[in-house]
Amino acid sequence: MTMPEKKAKPFYFKQFTIHQDRCSMKVGTDGVLLGAWANTDDASFILDVGTGSGLIAIMLAQRASEAEIHAVEVDQAAAEQARENMNASPWKDRLKVLNTSIQEYARVAAHGYDLIVSNPPFFSGGTFSHNQDRTSVRHTVKLPHGDLLSAVRNLLSPQGRFSLILPYIEGLRFQELAREYHLYCTRVTEVKPRKDKPVERLLMQFERKEGSLEKGFLTIQHEERNDWTEDYVRLAGDFYLKM
Repeated sequence: MTMPEKKAKPFYFKQFTIHQDRCSMKVGTDGVLLGAWANTDDASFILDVGTGSGLIAIMLAQRASEAEIHAVEVDQAAAEQARENMNASPWKDRLKVLNTSIQEYARVAAHGYDLIVSNPPFFSGGTFSHNQDRTSVRHTVKLPHGDLLSAVRNLLSPQGRFSLILPYIEGLRFQELAREYHLYCTRVTEVKPRKDKPVERLLMQFERKEGSLEKGFLTIQHEERNDWTEDYVRLAGDFYLKM
């Protein structure tokens, strides 16, 4: 007999709340990292690809006070929940959800974006999990990285930036693949969970023009759980309710 799945509890941030019981992917460190790290300077139009619960889009609305933010989400239930989360936030007038695939949206979008962000699917090998919804999100089934890069290439404004987060090895592969689409990594931050652990994530920024690479490093916490480093507090402290 299978046990009923527990309903995911809301995640409370300082200025907004994320309800996530109808989304396959829940609030996690990856999304918070990307939402806090992406460069929003001079970004009037922002696009979040695969918004899920709407977390990253809402974080960017908090950070970029003048920007209009669109969020694409192919799953209907998640898109509806993202819309509810956005409408309950202080920035609802600047947030919009589109229930469609990024492949389709790239064909019909009316204008380019100054900043595009994505916490995209990835595949690290191994077998699919029993939870097919979650599996489809975390493996590149619905959104191959080539499709993502093709869409970004079509949607990014001439001086725009594309930022995403991936596991270390997938991130290195993504940088190589991006060059085939004439998108070049100009900024990268290597993320460790703790000082004694290897790099687990890459925060990456891509632009149309190849230039010098700005490289940074981030350790999330010290030895004890939730003993955050100063760098992580500086990055994400405006969001977490308890930090």
